[in-house]
Amino acid sequence: MNPQIQTRRDFLQRISAASLAAMATGMPQRVFGSSEKRAKATADTVILLFMAGGMAHTETFDPKKFTPFEVGTPVSSLLSTFESRPTVLDGISFSEGLEEIGKVMDRGTLIRSHVPADLGKILHTRHQFHWKTGYEPPQSVAAPNIGAWVAKELGSRNPVIPPFIVIGQRFDQGEKDELKAFHTAGFLGNEYGPFLVEEPMQALDAVRPPSGMTPERFEARQALYREMLKKNGTTDKASDYQQASLLRSMEQAYALLRSPEAKAFDLKLERQETYDAYNTCRFGLGCLLARRLVEAGARYIEVTSEYIPFEYWDSHKNGHDRAEMMKKQIDRPVAQLVRDLDERGLLDRTMIILVSEFSRDALLEGAPEKPTEEGIDTRKLPDVMKEKTHYGMHRHFTGASSVLMFGGGAKRGYVHGKTADERPCKAIEKPVKIADLHQTMYHALGIASDTHYEIEARPFYTTPDGKGVAVKELLKS
Repeated sequence: MNPQIQTRRDFLQRISAASLAAMATGMPQRVFGSSEKRAKATADTVILLFMAGGMAHTETFDPKKFTPFEVGTPVSSLLSTFESRPTVLDGISFSEGLEEIGKVMDRGTLIRSHVPADLGKILHTRHQFHWKTGYEPPQSVAAPNIGAWVAKELGSRNPVIPPFIVIGQRFDQGEKDELKAFHTAGFLGNEYGPFLVEEPMQALDAVRPPSGMTPERFEARQALYREMLKKNGTTDKASDYQQASLLRSMEQAYALLRSPEAKAFDLKLERQETYDAYNTCRFGLGCLLARRLVEAGARYIEVTSEYIPFEYWDSHKNGHDRAEMMKKQIDRPVAQLVRDLDERGLLDRTMIILVSEFSRDALLEGAPEKPTEEGIDTRKLPDVMKEKTHYGMHRHFTGASSVLMFGGGAKRGYVHGKTADERPCKAIEKPVKIADLHQTMYHALGIASDTHYEIEARPFYTTPDGKGVAVKELLKS
């Protein structure tokens, strides 16, 4: 960890500086490496299901010994607060509340030995930045989101549909500026950045003119704005490349507004039975929208459970009850997404990845080898449980995390790695680091491991220094 980064303010100041620097960055120069010849792709599309806030592996896809709630029970005995339930895979159980996902695991891969990065003091947005870009913040240049890399390298599957779409994350509360820092294409240019859909049910509003504005007035306004950009640019700090990239992104958005493909964003067109199967919450409807966008030709889609401090998976208190709530939100729609894509013949070429920025534990904060006592007071539990709010996983844990993969070349019915059965429940077999998980995804898409660009006279790779190695054991071939 950079010792100078001690607070969210430090983090944000450095990220903001990098973002401003990105505006001035000229055209990135692609460098043709030794493995420029692409591997044969097994996937055309990626759906990232991001469990923002820290999903405990022992409470979800890697259950350990169950301890029921009882006043006076030592907190040190808590490993899993849910009973285990069998999945379709022999000998593999999930925690109670994930039975529907368990029924489709014969179509996917379970990684139990994913190891989140040890970045020192834990800040959610720092770890999310690292997961979404592959790089530890801050960087001297604005690091692109992995979705932007995919959009840049592979382009659009449908020229009208944005290649990179993020569903479900709002930017008007919590750590909004920190979140914006990694929802960007960085130096690659605005045209490869995410098309943001905050509310799945209102997605159609994002692809049509503002309410009350006639098509003629809207078109005239857009033409005027385009002319202003061409004549005056976006800012005197922006390079010609970045200004042209912004203009191209506007043209793409405008083309979508006029296109019949915009109906892909309209969830009201779904059959009621299908809509109800997904309708557990915003995340569930985001999964339905993702399926429609895969059919329409999107390239990289992220659906997030959304990060807001102390909400959703960010369980600093009432850990058991919060995990129970979140499993109800994700179980049915994730399983339905897998089934729907499989039934439509799309799963083989669509890779679904379900991840979180790190896991959780009842006692340990950080990495098992280097635990930290820094943190918010509400994470600290008494030695014995005195009330139900003490029951659950409240502290951040980076010793292991679970990942699910379906389709796009991922093996079917495969379990990779193992964690210890006693605290600390860290990865003990076949650890998978973030750079290698990213490169596994890139490999499935046919993106070479040494893909990089020259930015400000330095090489910038899809994974740090191009050292990410695809975990071939996770793939069919």
